[in-house]
Amino acid sequence: MAGRGSRLRPHTLTVPKPLIPVAGKPIVHRLVTDIAKVLGEPIEEVAFILGDPAFFGDDVVESLMALADELGAKGSIYRQDQPLGTGHAIMSAKESLSGPAVIAYADTLIRADFDLDKSADSVIWVKQVERPEAYGVVQLNDDHQIVELVEKPQEYVSDLAVIGIYYFKDVGVLKNELQHVLDHDITHGGEYQINDGIKRMMEKGMKFVPGKVDEWMDCGNKNVTVETNQRMLAFLEKEGENMIADSVTQENANIVEPCFIGENVVLKNTTIGPYVSVGANTVVENSTIKNSLIQSHSRITNANLDNAMIGNHVIYNGNFETISIGDYSVLE
Repeated sequence: MAGRGSRLRPHTLTVPKPLIPVAGKPIVHRLVTDIAKVLGEPIEEVAFILGDPAFFGDDVVESLMALADELGAKGSIYRQDQPLGTGHAIMSAKESLSGPAVIAYADTLIRADFDLDKSADSVIWVKQVERPEAYGVVQLNDDHQIVELVEKPQEYVSDLAVIGIYYFKDVGVLKNELQHVLDHDITHGGEYQINDGIKRMMEKGMKFVPGKVDEWMDCGNKNVTVETNQRMLAFLEKEGENMIADSVTQENANIVEPCFIGENVVLKNTTIGPYVSVGANTVVENSTIKNSLIQSHSRITNANLDNAMIGNHVIYNGNFETISIGDYSVLE
């Protein structure tokens, strides 16, 4: 999670993308807990790979260590000092690369329910997609094993896209292959990639199999993050999760579920929902809001919003319909 999340600016100018809340919980918190559910066994350690300490500061570290503690696991923090690719990022945490492990990119969310094939050397999570030429995909043999990774194929290979979550029976093997990639300066566009380590493992006859997820939700930019918020709220409603805090104050207000409404939110003369998340200590007055994501400590008045994403500590008064506002902005 060392990247700056430039496609989600202005929101990521002040908050690292993996800590942007979706349906009331930071993306990385949802991802880690959902992976833990799929694995269905105790987690010994959660290692987080961060970027510049000036951006990923003490508050970020504290949040992540608390997340590991919630899972009964040791938390470890590593720093990728230069943006040199996925392989380089993983090797920044090489002290933790031993035994069975999951590696995940922290800008995606999943819904999955399957038995992990622990006889395989690796499981690569995939999702069936309509336009495989826009993704990195896996190529399978007749035994349904992965034999190749192909980036944005111009000719059809498969429609199973790699979503950026991997299981390794012994991640130390990947570490050794990535060390070879670093030592021999094997790069693509100036970056060291995890795929080169994986391909070396495949060349040595190791067994890779696909693990299909039911849902794969991206948080790459504003529009897809708002859409992911909608989908996550629908899943949580179906799973019976209570998403409206007891401390919410309503005065002539209507909540059209599913919605997440955080602690101490005040709603006056307002209709919220469906598919809206509102962070703690936010006030919404004289407004109609749907399909939107509003973070904490903001004040929204006279708004008619759809497909909106509003950050923390925002003061907004207006009638725009589609907006993207970062932290500490003021519109009056």
